[in-house]
Formats: sequence, structure tokens, C-alpha cells
Amino acid sequence: MSELKVYPDAKGLAQAAAEHFAARAEAAVASRGRFAVALSGGSTPRATYALLTNPEFVTRVNWPRVHVFWGDERCVPPGHPDSNYSMARQTVLDHVPIPAENIHRVRGEIDPERAADGYERTLRDFFATRPGETEAAPRFDLILLGMGGDGHTASLFPGTAAIHEETRWVVAHFVDKLNAWRVTLTPVVINAAAQVTFLVVGAGKAEQLREVLTGPLQPDLLPSQIVKPADGHLLWLLDAAAAAHL
Repeated sequence: MSELKVYPDAKGLAQAAAEHFAARAEAAVASRGRFAVALSGGSTPRATYALLTNPEFVTRVNWPRVHVFWGDERCVPPGHPDSNYSMARQTVLDHVPIPAENIHRVRGEIDPERAADGYERTLRDFFATRPGETEAAPRFDLILLGMGGDGHTASLFPGTAAIHEETRWVVAHFVDKLNAWRVTLTPVVINAAAQVTFLVVGAGKAEQLREVLTGPLQPDLLPSQIVKPADGHLLWLLDAAAAAHL
């Protein structure tokens, strides 16, 4: 099941996304005792993360029961300005009462393949799934995603083999257009989530968003199209500029 919501501007979208995060956290903790979320990098979620440090969300979210993961990571040290972990730490994690052991980062500073293997082990340990149990992919309560101007999401870029990965949960690959290594969750994990939510802002993404949502299925060109939760909910939160061509 998928749903689309449009807000007048980026500020309204950020507020709605923060409310959505809090509601999902409350529901997960009430039903399962913990909230497992995979955060997105990039510029769009910064405002949402900053809002989560406001008193209303600090008190509403049961932070000691929150476990934070990442949908992807740049292969840089944790203090690097390009690090998705660093961005989340500076905008939200350093300002809320979440235990350090509940923050599960990708080790972007080590060899990319080792980082990917290590992160898959982290997921398997947390979700108590043995190697080879591909049918029992981890079920995140919420995965936040963005969409790039080329239609990529997480670090699933056009033309990369990871788009069609069916076994591994985490892969490392060299992205030619960026001349850089990335570590990313695969569609195996993303599509097993209970809730996947895209945050998309800006007129510069309007044309590509229309193709992703209404065009023919061609995930090799538009990787965001591969996101189709098998037994979960897909939500698109958009500002009016991004939704202009829908």
C-alpha cells in the first residue's frame, strides 16, 4: 500500500515528518518494546532531525527504546562532513537521551567490503537472524529515504547491480558518477520494512519524481522505483515544489 502527501513548503514537510517519526516510535515501543529506524542522509532530512530535538519530541519519543541505523553511508571517517552518521549526530543524536549502544553506524572509515559485511552482521545480531535466512529479512519499523535528482535512493544509483540484489542485506559498491565508494542497504531490507517513507523537496526533483511515480517501471534508470514494501506501507512526503508535475 502506498500513500502520497503534499505540503506547501519544506518547513511544513519537515514538521509532518517529525510527527510521523514520533508516531511510529510510539506505536512500535507500545507494541514491541523498541523502535528500529534507518535514517536517511542528504540535505532534506536535516530540518526533520533538528525538529526532533524540540522539547515536544524529546519528551514524546521514548529515546532509550530507539535504535538508530542508516540506509546508506559514504565511505569516510565518522567525523567527516560528508558522513551521514556525522550529520545525524550533529542534528539530533547529540541532543536527545538515546544511549550510545543504541546507535548502530556503518564503519565508513574501513575497507568498504568489510564495512558492508560488518553492517550485515550488525543487522543479523540485532534482528536475531542467522546467515542464509534470506526469507527472514530484518523488519524495520521505519526506513527514511530521500530521492536524488537522478532518481536514486539510499546509495542505489542508476545502473548499479545493487538495485537487483536478492540475497545480501548490505552491499558496498563503487559509484562511477561520484568516483566514490558507498555502503547501502539493499532492496531485500528496504522492502521488508513495516514503513518506508520518502522525503522529497524542491522543484529540481519534480520532473524525475513524476517519472518515478507515474512513468514506466525502469528501476535501472530510476532506482527509487524498486522500493515496494512487500508487507508494509510506502509513504511519500512531498513539498508543493517537488509535486508540481504530478
